[in-house]
Amino acid sequence: MAANDTTPLIEKRSIDYIPEAERHGRLFSQFTLWMGANLQITAIVTGALAVVLGGDVFWSLIGLLVGQLIGGGVMALHAAQGPKLGLPQMISSRVQFGVYGAAIPIVLVCLMYLGFTATGTVLSGQALGQLFGVSDSVGILIFASVIVLVTVLGYRVIHFIGRVASLIGVVAFVYLFSRLMSQTDVGALLQIRHFSWSSFLLAVSLAASWQIAFGPYVADYSRYLPSKTSSVKTFLAAGAGSVIGAQVAMVLGVFAAAMSNGQFAGHEVAYIVGLSGTGATAALLYFSIAFGKVTISTLNSYGSFMCIATIVSGFRGRLEVTRLQRLVFVLMIVGTATLIALLGQHSFLGAFKSFILFLLAFFTPWSAINLVDYYCITRERYDVPALADPNGRYGRWNLLGISVYVFGVLVQLPFISTKFYTGPLVAALGDVDISWIIGLVLPAALYYVCAKKWHGTVPDHLILPKEQGALPTTNGLAAQA
Repeated sequence: MAANDTTPLIEKRSIDYIPEAERHGRLFSQFTLWMGANLQITAIVTGALAVVLGGDVFWSLIGLLVGQLIGGGVMALHAAQGPKLGLPQMISSRVQFGVYGAAIPIVLVCLMYLGFTATGTVLSGQALGQLFGVSDSVGILIFASVIVLVTVLGYRVIHFIGRVASLIGVVAFVYLFSRLMSQTDVGALLQIRHFSWSSFLLAVSLAASWQIAFGPYVADYSRYLPSKTSSVKTFLAAGAGSVIGAQVAMVLGVFAAAMSNGQFAGHEVAYIVGLSGTGATAALLYFSIAFGKVTISTLNSYGSFMCIATIVSGFRGRLEVTRLQRLVFVLMIVGTATLIALLGQHSFLGAFKSFILFLLAFFTPWSAINLVDYYCITRERYDVPALADPNGRYGRWNLLGISVYVFGVLVQLPFISTKFYTGPLVAALGDVDISWIIGLVLPAALYYVCAKKWHGTVPDHLILPKEQGALPTTNGLAAQA
């Protein structure tokens, strides 16, 4: 399963199917990639929000862990699809929404990636500005240039950076935790326990939304694994890396915010690095923060590229994307995210919280529909060539999937509580936002019932591009041509 030395450094595939001969990699790379993606400053800030917005340390930590496990489970179920299908995540949405209809959730996914890339770029710009003695805006531009390069190079380089980021992240976080523990009375903070449902569920929602947000692109980074790779092991590798990395980062954020006396918000990077003092150590921590953001920001930019390519390919009936088109897409995506970062860098923290919670309303129904269809209705039996054919098995528009998706978004509206919008039932629930729970459970149940009765034609086995007409093997997959 080791990578082939003849595999080019610059990825030649984009959203098209990965043939078995080009599959490579190990499950451990899934663990390191997602741990590296989570051991970073934005996760620290997300954890800190649980305290900044009114929670105590003890119940914030428990709430964050509960959210990690729930959201991480959803995220890892998407990851397990990659090796079996050999496709990016959002292409598979054409089974549930139609070749054209899949553009509806994908457009919203693109907006999510832009937002996360922009917010990550703000924090990385702060770190690089401090490291090189330049303004935050110059730091943002430096960081954006690095992201363009790594995103254009593609899959192998992204995984390599994930491994390096994991190693640097572990060292940096161990050091930061040791410094934090020496400067505060952790036991006293844990003894302060004032439970409230609103604060507890806010912590759960912050962590769950963080994990669920990876769902639309997590399979993009497992699709090169050999098709015989165990789905259970893929689930555990990606899920464990993401949950452990995010929880460690968010725990640090909780304690940092609790001991900051209000100095954390608005100065997140400087405060975290300030825990270690000044000089060479501070410079190394600024570097580790910026490098840690390279992984997740590249994932977001790469995911944006995949989404735009998926939308375009759906209407032109082809999955191939040239390297020049790839470069143009990446420049457009990172350029837009950088502009947003430059314009919004001084009002980051509150906007970020509202952003991630509001976006849950659009992604949880998609995730519920995709997972129920894959694991309960079609049971991994996809016709991959038909995903590029508007006149094929899946058609242009799948009204069942689209209708359930719209229902899933609308049914959450009374329960959403953000700066953008607050639903009419939020006050009656003690200002608790439970929209993401509604958005997972109700669309999943409705889609299962409806799809069981009115699903389209499901092939007898997984049909891959080179395997049309081949007989199924004993493991349920078509024989290789």
